Amino acid sequence: MSELPPLLPFFAGAILLPLIPRAARAWFFLLPPLAALAMLAGLEDGTILTVPFAGLELVPLRVDRLAMVFGWIFSIAAFIGGVYALHLRDTGQQIAALLYVGSALGAIFSGDLFMLFVFWEIMAVASAYLVWARGGSTGYRSGMRYIFVHLFGGSLLLGGILLHYGTTGSLAFDVFTTQTVATWLILLGFALNAAIPPLHAWLADAYPAATVTGAVFLSAFTTKTAVYTLARGFPGWEILIPVGVFMALYGVVYAVLADDIRQLLAYHIVSQVGYMVTGVGLGTEMGINGATGHAFTHILYKGLLFMGAGAVLYATGRSKLSELGALGKYMPWTVALYMVGAFSISGFPFFSGFVSKAVTLEAAELLSHYNVAMLLYLASIGTFLHTGLKLPYFTWFGPAPEQGYDPKPIPWNMIAAMALAAALNFFLGVFPQALYAILPYPLDYQPYTYGHVLHTVQLLAFTFIAFWLLRSRLGGEPFIALDTDWFYRRPSRFAYEAGPQLVARAFGAVERAAYGLAAGIARLGQDPVGRIFGAPAVSSGRGGTDGSESRSTSFRISLGAMILIALACIIGVVVVTMSGPG
Repeated sequence: MSELPPLLPFFAGAILLPLIPRAARAWFFLLPPLAALAMLAGLEDGTILTVPFAGLELVPLRVDRLAMVFGWIFSIAAFIGGVYALHLRDTGQQIAALLYVGSALGAIFSGDLFMLFVFWEIMAVASAYLVWARGGSTGYRSGMRYIFVHLFGGSLLLGGILLHYGTTGSLAFDVFTTQTVATWLILLGFALNAAIPPLHAWLADAYPAATVTGAVFLSAFTTKTAVYTLARGFPGWEILIPVGVFMALYGVVYAVLADDIRQLLAYHIVSQVGYMVTGVGLGTEMGINGATGHAFTHILYKGLLFMGAGAVLYATGRSKLSELGALGKYMPWTVALYMVGAFSISGFPFFSGFVSKAVTLEAAELLSHYNVAMLLYLASIGTFLHTGLKLPYFTWFGPAPEQGYDPKPIPWNMIAAMALAAALNFFLGVFPQALYAILPYPLDYQPYTYGHVLHTVQLLAFTFIAFWLLRSRLGGEPFIALDTDWFYRRPSRFAYEAGPQLVARAFGAVERAAYGLAAGIARLGQDPVGRIFGAPAVSSGRGGTDGSESRSTSFRISLGAMILIALACIIGVVVVTMSGPG
């Protein structure tokens, strides 16, 4: 039995990777996920590791079924992502990805809020590097916005933790049963990483700007770590039910407007995480099982979708629907494997999304939240319309763009990683009990009932018919849809002018006034009589063209002298008046 946190292989790998020969580093990257999987297999439910630190009992390892679900899928996703990146020769990205995965594992196995916060911040910095590594001004600006937004979220989380500790004297990370300022701050910190609107725009901004391989890792860890923290700390908080439903619909609507294929997929992360947040809000065992099960399958199919979109970007250098089309003949394997992910996210029978979404929907119906179930079904229609139909049609099957193509061949390892993810999505769709067996609570549920299958097939069939009839109007358009990031992107120039620039101008004015005053005092000190009364006491020198000496003894009453005389008169009058008879 192991009592070591499964993050250790990733952190150790990040340290050792630069010492490995450059050609072998990509293969070495696969060892930490395999080691983590072996360590997870040796962990027993209920294992706790405590470490004394500064008078506190920190808990870097707490094992239960909720943490184990995320531990398994994070390690699997890291291995698949490593296979996808085998062609990569960028040590910086490899180290950042290892730190990113390791810190995500550290967060989910942390038993106290202090350790959670430490790993939360490491995760933010490491993931930001995967955006910066793309290079160019777009990657730099998106990465900067990404890191500042997440540091703001970390500040909210830290403030909540400190208030909670000051009030309760405990750092234990368990269910929050009371609604206080501290717990609301913690909830907001988690909500930002979960991309809950209006705190979501960082996701659709940064993920399309990340590297081809980096976006695959980004799609797996940040939002799902936040889902874990919500399930751990806030199950049954009813505010999360309408919030989750709103997310599911909001992400679908903005996917309609997206032109960049990776931005479209990013908005669908918002939508799919909405299902998970709804499940957490329901709070029942079925709801938590639905949230965690859907997080598990989402990592698999969303990673597959981002791998397919990344293959397009790698081959063509393009990622906008308005610039793509007719690529299917160049990359048939990519199309076929992408469609497995598309069927999974759309909830097709025999694919992973069908068996995980059904649990959350069943949890809502058991609590008589029929309106919630109906709206989530509506979101599923939108998901199939855009991820399952619009994106693949206008990328691989639609009319060719005017610019033409000369696509590069796709590395074998990218296809192999997609095949591995596709196989897992299909396996879980056919054998759902393999997923249900590892969920936090025992689950006896059969998704393949006649009514459920028929209902799903009808929705998908009518969605396909509607798309086919309206496909000429659903293509990508080269414009940017305004989102909540407008509030810190567009007014940034105004904020700069009204903030740092205004302060700089004020300091500049004060500095110039100080220099002027100092210069005036210096000049007055050189010749006080002359400066005040307007003429020097004595002025001599050679004057005239004949070389004769001249002396000026003129006297002029200056403005300064007039002011001094007036002040003396006023003071004299006041003194005389006050000293007169009383």
